[in-house]
Amino acid sequence: MKLFRYKTNGQFRTGVSLNGDHFDVGDQIKEYDRDFFDEDGISKLEDIVAKGGLQKIDGDIDFAAPIYRPEKIICIGLNYSKHAAESGMEPPKEPVVFFKSPSSLTGPFDNIIIPKNSKKTDWEVELAVIIGKKASYVNEEDAMDYVAGYAVHNDVSEREFQLERGGQWVKGKSCDTFAPLGPYLVTKDEVADPHNLNLWLKLNGKKVQDGYTSDFIFNIPQVISHLSQFMSLMPGDIISTGTPEGVGLGFKPPIYLKPGDEVELGIDGLGTAKQKVVAYS
Repeated sequence: MKLFRYKTNGQFRTGVSLNGDHFDVGDQIKEYDRDFFDEDGISKLEDIVAKGGLQKIDGDIDFAAPIYRPEKIICIGLNYSKHAAESGMEPPKEPVVFFKSPSSLTGPFDNIIIPKNSKKTDWEVELAVIIGKKASYVNEEDAMDYVAGYAVHNDVSEREFQLERGGQWVKGKSCDTFAPLGPYLVTKDEVADPHNLNLWLKLNGKKVQDGYTSDFIFNIPQVISHLSQFMSLMPGDIISTGTPEGVGLGFKPPIYLKPGDEVELGIDGLGTAKQKVVAYS
């Protein structure tokens, strides 16, 4: 199934996409959040779908982020060998871990706001993994059992804040609107091989990123197992697994986002997203 959240009449509601059609389930499922996953929500949703009689949504949909208020957005840096090379950095010996503030989460078609005093706002298409149940000290062999599904994520980054201001990367990753997610949370049963997905990003219609998750340095089970040694991964947590080559920082000279730019991105089977870039006001 493809789960989504959307905005209508000033409210957020839940939905499910089936065979290209969109249906509202807001009367049966209040939110796609930690409680939803804790209470085996995907199985309950499957039962709701099987009963039929769902209300079809006609017309355009104002998609919101498919996850509501995740406890954590955890990111893996330099996780594609070609991206590490374009960044001028050695491939890491173990996963590079950093956080994005959950307050940066936004919808897949919402604007990216360039923050105040920003000169180097950048793009990064990434495969996001959504955790379905609490994971602590997980073995690699069992790690995929903890995955609920996958989503398209743009790990928007302010490179000066991230790399030139000292301290941790989190402050260059957490500005408002810096985590567009969706449009869908695609359940893992619909993704035959998450380690062989094409992911791409276009800037103003020109494709600048075009890679495959087969270029991962650390695969999904390795990442989940590694993270779970240091913290409990909670239902609804988002793990963003890194970006392929082609970010603005890697161009010579670098290219950064400016007001009026448009970013479009997608991943095989997970849908596409599009964001307009605007200045902070």
